[in-house]
Amino acid sequence: MVINIDPQKIKGILLSEAYVTAEDWAKAEDFASKHRTAVLDYLLNEGVLTKDLLGQAIAEACKIPYADLNSNQPPAVQVLKIPATIGKKYRAVLFAEEKDKVTVTTDNPAQPDLIGELKKIFPKKKITIAYSLSEDIEESFIHYRKPLETRFTQILRGQEHIAPEIIEEIMSDALVYRASDIHFEPQEEEVIIRFRIDGVLYEAGRVPKQYYENILNRVKVQSQVRLDEHFSAQDGAIRYVKKDGVVLDLRVSIVPTLDGEKVAMRLLSLYVRDFSLSNLGLSTANQDILLQAGKKPFGMILVTGPTGSGKTTTLYALLKILHQPEVNITTIEDPVEYKIAGVNQIQVNPQTNLTFAKGLRSIVRQDPDVILVGEIRDEETAEIAVNAALTGHLLLSTFHANDAATAIPRLLDMAVEPFLLASTLELIIAQRLVRRICDNCRFSQVYTLEDLRKILPNPQNYFPKCSSVTLYHGKGCKMCSNFGYKGRVAIYEFIPSSRELQDLVLRHPSSKQIWDLVRKQGARPLFEDGIEKVKDGLTTIEEVLRVASPSIY
Repeated sequence: MVINIDPQKIKGILLSEAYVTAEDWAKAEDFASKHRTAVLDYLLNEGVLTKDLLGQAIAEACKIPYADLNSNQPPAVQVLKIPATIGKKYRAVLFAEEKDKVTVTTDNPAQPDLIGELKKIFPKKKITIAYSLSEDIEESFIHYRKPLETRFTQILRGQEHIAPEIIEEIMSDALVYRASDIHFEPQEEEVIIRFRIDGVLYEAGRVPKQYYENILNRVKVQSQVRLDEHFSAQDGAIRYVKKDGVVLDLRVSIVPTLDGEKVAMRLLSLYVRDFSLSNLGLSTANQDILLQAGKKPFGMILVTGPTGSGKTTTLYALLKILHQPEVNITTIEDPVEYKIAGVNQIQVNPQTNLTFAKGLRSIVRQDPDVILVGEIRDEETAEIAVNAALTGHLLLSTFHANDAATAIPRLLDMAVEPFLLASTLELIIAQRLVRRICDNCRFSQVYTLEDLRKILPNPQNYFPKCSSVTLYHGKGCKMCSNFGYKGRVAIYEFIPSSRELQDLVLRHPSSKQIWDLVRKQGARPLFEDGIEKVKDGLTTIEEVLRVASPSIY
């Protein structure tokens, strides 16, 4: 969260007006110092402070009114009364307009030329400046963008330099809608373009097939793959620099289909940049377990789950905490999804025979303290990883398994010696991503147990001693593009190491035997962690059911 105000002023207002207590602030400063996060982020993530209260405090620090753009969204026709060039330059949104006065809100009210520029737009009206949070200002700017279809029409009408403009527009639109992936799917007569938003695919537009060859060739040139190859899969990467200087890295995959070559682009970097353990969805207890394991001088931490479940993001969040001047961290990844200053990151390259296994052998000789292996895929990598964890390195990695308990039998099946695994394994995490209910259009609804039985087996197991419960949904609004969801949150399953678990691993246990033990020790399955987030109003039962099963053993 970008705050253009002196932090000490904000602190003074929050404490003097009793928005937070001195004890809460001290705790936040201590946590921020230890975990390399912002004090305000901690207060917001822990629920000590709400966005609105923070906005009001900052507005008081500036001695101007607070404009809640989150709850009072100005319509497009109102936002557009301030030209895009002025609105974006001064971060200004027309919040309210009356016959003889206007209220314009910004996240940077100290700009010297702001009033002068606004007087040119509203020459006969009194101008009041208000404050709004940066992310709410940004949401209002969506009205400055022309619809994708309109841009397509303009490009197609000109029929010149088609590919670059379309690709740029699609990438820009994908950023506006927070897409994680862009798909170009050729059909018989046209090409469908779809965005994956919060884990779900939505159609974004269509391009006539006659223009697709130019688009495809442009993508191939930018991602540095062969133009003349049409019948084999190819992988590449694009570094896209927006006009405002923001750099976006894209991983590109091209595969042949019956109707032409399909392109899938994964947007990297942006979606993990600001994540910390507290805003990923980890409970305080799970954060403590992870941090305790991360502070060990050696051992192995594994994060399991299917592709796209946020495993790498969780490990990056931990790396940001472990990253200290006295610690040597080296990673080997495919691809490097987010560059961290001061961390030695190696990109897997099959063309030069730089595989996970070969790279990991070299990393061990580079005197690392912490090693991140993007994924344990084969027996050789598993063996080297376990030995590295045994010989004085903290090793972090991802692993494909349905749940945390299944990871141990799978590693044993990959010929990892039981006594080595028992000695090195510190923590196994399983995770999934569920869509987060839009804060702007969230509403409550009372359910009886009978209502819940229609969507959830045995609801009394999850809502004991309750005849009715209040749950939340999203109505759908402009802020969430009428999806009812905005953003994602992870649900987790933690299995920390224990003496009993180490003894069990030596006997080649089944997943059920492992789960029976750790369940007695307090482990909670994915579904139960998801239900806790349902109770907290973060997501819906339908979302949790989409990614996790109510019973695993």
